[in-house]
Amino acid sequence: MIAVLKPNTTKQQRDNLITWLEGQKVSVHVSEGHDYTVLGLVGDTSKIDIELIESLDIVESVKRVTESFKQCNRKFHPDDTVIDVGGVKIGGGNFCIIAGPCSVESRDQITEIAKGVKESGATLLRGGAFKPRTSPYDFQGLKADGIELLLEAKKITGMPIVTEIMNANHLPLFENVDIIQVGARNMQNFELLKELGKTGKTILLKRGLANTLKELLMSAEYIMSEGNTNIILCERGIRTFETYTRNTLDLSAVPMLHELTHLPVIVDPSHATGAARLVKPMALAAAGAGADGLMIEVHNDPIHALCDGAQSITPAQFKEIAEKVNRIREVMGQ
Repeated sequence: MIAVLKPNTTKQQRDNLITWLEGQKVSVHVSEGHDYTVLGLVGDTSKIDIELIESLDIVESVKRVTESFKQCNRKFHPDDTVIDVGGVKIGGGNFCIIAGPCSVESRDQITEIAKGVKESGATLLRGGAFKPRTSPYDFQGLKADGIELLLEAKKITGMPIVTEIMNANHLPLFENVDIIQVGARNMQNFELLKELGKTGKTILLKRGLANTLKELLMSAEYIMSEGNTNIILCERGIRTFETYTRNTLDLSAVPMLHELTHLPVIVDPSHATGAARLVKPMALAAAGAGADGLMIEVHNDPIHALCDGAQSITPAQFKEIAEKVNRIREVMGQ
C-alpha cells in the first residue's frame, strides 16, 4: 500500500502519521520527491482502513500495490534511484561504463587493462576473482589474490572495482570491494541475497539465464527486504532456442524495467552475445534503449585470455565503442 502526502504536509504531521502506521504492525518507507512525499507500507496491510487514511487532511491519495515486489516498485519510489559509488553516479540520467577482463590473471594484465579503459572513458573497473564456470576443469579465478590485484589496480587508477561473489562465506574478502556482483547463476540464491542485504555494499544483480523480469525484481526485493537499497540491475541476455549467439539480449527489458522499478538498469552485451564482433552494435543499441550503463569485457590479449576470450574486445575497440555510445546519448539528449 502507498499513501501520497500533500505538498504542504509538515514534518511533524508526517512523523505522526508514520508513528500511527507503524503501530498497525507495518513498516513504512519514505520517498521524498520534489512536490510530494510517498509513504510505502510493507507488511500485512489488509486490516488497515484505506478510507480512514484518505480522510486525513495531509493525504492526497491511497492505493494498494498488487505486485509482489514492493520496495523496488516505482509506485513506492517514483523518482529514479541514483547510486553513488566512490563519486561515480549511476541512474537518474547518470551513465556509467564498467569495463575490464572476465578474469583477473596477473598484476600486469589487470593494471594495463585498467589504465587503458580509464583513458577511454570507463568509470568502473570489473574483473573476476571467483569465476563460476560450466566445466569444473576450466580456470576458476585467482580468488582472494584476484581481489588483491583489483585493489592494487584501484590504487593506481582511482577506479572503483566490481567483482563477483559466489558464496556468502567469502563476504569478509569483499570488505574493500565497491560493487559486489551477483552473477546470473546466483540470481535466485536467496540465502546469499539475504546476506548481501545486510551489508551496505552496492549490489550489481544480473538477470538469470531463464528468468523473467518479475523474478529479477523479486530477487532485488530479497536484498532490499534486509535493508540494502543500493542495487543495480543488469540485463545480460537470456537463453532461447537461438544458437548463433551465446544468449539472446533482451533490450526490451530496459524500458520495461524502468517502468516497473526505480533502480538503475545496465546492460552487459559481452555475456549476452558471446562474440566480440557483436559487442559494439549491442552496446550502441543498449544506449539507445535508455540503459543507465554498460558492462563490457575488455582484454589486452583476447586470444590468450584464460576466460571468455571470444567475447572480449581490445582496449582500442573499447575506446571506439565508448566514443560512439557518448554520441548516441548526446543525440538522444541524455
